Amino acid sequence: MAISVDNPEADALTRTFAELAGVGIAEAIVIAMKEAIERRRNAETPRETAARLRKEHGVVLAQAARAPLPREAFDEMWADR
Repeated sequence: MAISVDNPEADALTRTFAELAGVGIAEAIVIAMKEAIERRRNAETPRETAARLRKEHGVVLAQAARAPLPREAFDEMWADR
């Protein structure tokens, strides 16, 4: 199946990457897509990001903060609507 790129920026970026990597256009696309997919798969989850930021800034999460709020707390937030 052929890929047609009619976006000038995508074309320029692909050609630049191919030149930097010393490969053809098709191989450049394969490499770039594999790298992008791998980055997405290895990205932190929101929970991991929060834990990392807490650690970086020395924030300790108390056990009480880990418990979910009761339903009434959410009901109160929307009571005036």
